[in-house]
Amino acid sequence: MEAETSWTHYPYNYITTTYVPEAESYSEQSDDDEETKDQTFSMDSLLPDDLLERILSFLPIASIFRAGTVCKRWNEIVSSRRFLWNFSTNNNNNRNSVSQRPWYFMFTGTDDPSGYAYDPVIKKWYTFDLPCIETSNWFVASSRGLVCFMDNDCRNRIYVSNPITKQWRRLVEPPGQKATDYTALSTFMDRAKQSYSVSVVKSKQVPGNFYQWEVSIHLYSSETMTWTTSVTDVLTGWRGGDESVIIDNVLYFLIYSTGGSDHRHGLIASNLSSTSSLMKSFIPMPCSLTCGRLMNLKERLVVVGGIGKHDRPDIIKGIGIWCLMKEGGRECWQEMARMPQRYFQGFGELDDVFASSGADDLVYIQSYGSPALLTFDMKLKCWRWSQKCPVSKKFPLQLFTGFSFEPRLEIAP
Repeated sequence: MEAETSWTHYPYNYITTTYVPEAESYSEQSDDDEETKDQTFSMDSLLPDDLLERILSFLPIASIFRAGTVCKRWNEIVSSRRFLWNFSTNNNNNRNSVSQRPWYFMFTGTDDPSGYAYDPVIKKWYTFDLPCIETSNWFVASSRGLVCFMDNDCRNRIYVSNPITKQWRRLVEPPGQKATDYTALSTFMDRAKQSYSVSVVKSKQVPGNFYQWEVSIHLYSSETMTWTTSVTDVLTGWRGGDESVIIDNVLYFLIYSTGGSDHRHGLIASNLSSTSSLMKSFIPMPCSLTCGRLMNLKERLVVVGGIGKHDRPDIIKGIGIWCLMKEGGRECWQEMARMPQRYFQGFGELDDVFASSGADDLVYIQSYGSPALLTFDMKLKCWRWSQKCPVSKKFPLQLFTGFSFEPRLEIAP
């Protein structure tokens, strides 16, 4: 079966530890064989290192790991700093290249942080171990090869990591209230500066008043290695949630109605250099949504949302994708796609909430009730199921979730 051959163990340690020597021939050789041997040679032996580096830099990441096992020379090349630079430059400049596309990590259980990572280029699942994370219910945010984790208990243990190289760093604890009702985590990696920022949006109910919620924004800079609190505000009729994303120095995060609004969700676009009132940057959602997922696709804010029924807005009837555009100095939503019914029904029983994330031009959508994974290519306008994941549902209430990230070799926390 195709599903049985679509996954393998992910050899992430090949680059630094594994070297497979050239195999020696064990067959007897005739005189003709000796003459043939004298006339054969390896093509890569004719290539200088810099040219071979450029060729290898066009390979998908999984192929690069396998290339490192071919011989000692190739292993040294893919382990060198110069190769990492060429690899990064090639993928950043060649916008038409599909050699590297965002992967999707799927957790195998509710508590266990282990799982599988899906490579849409090779269409394979890999067994994959994440650094730092202890349970699958931790908060996760990713940007350009950097993945950020935050624990779901105290919500003060925050790690940034490169899941490919397994490098990681723990950040100092963020300021603000330790006991919060809702928290949203996001991160942004600036490749040009080789620096990153992490934001934490905390939301806590004002004591004795369900309609008022205190919301604060805390921002970490890797350049200063410190946290700053940019905004503290009180929202009336709205509360914060767990969805946020940073795009072009603007922090977008979803807010949820606590009464008095026709829509369940709204959007705040907070300039990270400003301290103005949050509701001044309020943006209504494109329609009544059962849930909304925010993502940064090529510096564009994209929302994947469940579309509620007209008479029962809490019941999902479809899934849409919208992009926030600017026309005449004002923000407006442009619908990019709506999931065809055959794919929507392919999930089986789809709850009103679901997992969705993406990067570059690729969007992943996953039901919490099954390991089925659907992709949408924003450029090609194409829906496609992934290869069948090795994860299987073992009991009726088993939940599945995951997140997307860009596989990068050169990013370091």
